[in-house]
Amino acid sequence: MFKFTSSEVRDLIIAFFVISLCFAILYAGRNASGIITMLPIVMVGVGLGFILHELGHKFVSMKYGYWAEFKLWPQGLIFALLSSFFGFVFAAPGAVYTYANYMTDEINGKISIAGPIVNIILALLFLAVATMVYPSIYSTTSALIFIVCSLGYSINSFLALFNLIPIGNLDGSKVLTWNFGIWIITIAVAGVLTALSMTMGVESIVRLILGI
Repeated sequence: MFKFTSSEVRDLIIAFFVISLCFAILYAGRNASGIITMLPIVMVGVGLGFILHELGHKFVSMKYGYWAEFKLWPQGLIFALLSSFFGFVFAAPGAVYTYANYMTDEINGKISIAGPIVNIILALLFLAVATMVYPSIYSTTSALIFIVCSLGYSINSFLALFNLIPIGNLDGSKVLTWNFGIWIITIAVAGVLTALSMTMGVESIVRLILGI
C-alpha cells in the first residue's frame, strides 16, 4: 500500500519549497521582488517535477514489495541554495531510501530510472501544453500558462539530465550498472531536451513545432 510517514511528508514539503526557491533565485537573480514573483511560477514546474520524481521511485520500490521513504539531505539543500547564486542549481535535496536486505541490479535500476522518466514525460507534457496555448499568447491567461509551461519544460529536462549523471548516489549510477543501453538512451533524450531549452529557448521550439 502507498503510505507516507509524517516525517516523510515534512521532508518533502521542506525540500519542495527550498528547491523551488533555488530555481526562483536562478531565474530572477538576486532581485528580491523578482524572486517573490518567480517563486509561485517555478513551484508548478519544480513541484510536479520534484514531487513526482520522488514518488516515481517510491511507487516502483513499493511495487516490488519494498518499503521506501523520502529523507531530507540538509547539506544538499544548503549546497543547492548556495549554488543558485552562482548560476546553477545542484539539485540534491534528499532521496527515496528503499529498505531491502537484497536487491538485484535490475530492480535497483528500474527503481532509479523511474524518477528521470517521470521528469522526461513531464517536460514533454509541459512542451505540449505550451504549444497548444501559444497561438493565443497575447491573452494574459495564455501568456501566464506559456511561462509556467516553459519553465516546467526547462526544469524537468534539467532534473532528468542531472539525475542521470552516473556519479555518486545519483540515479544514473544505478541505471548504468543495470543496463548501459537504457542509460545511454534516457540520458541522450534528457540531454537533447535540456540542450534545446538552453540554446533555442522554449518559444523557438514551439514556433518550430507549429511551423511559424
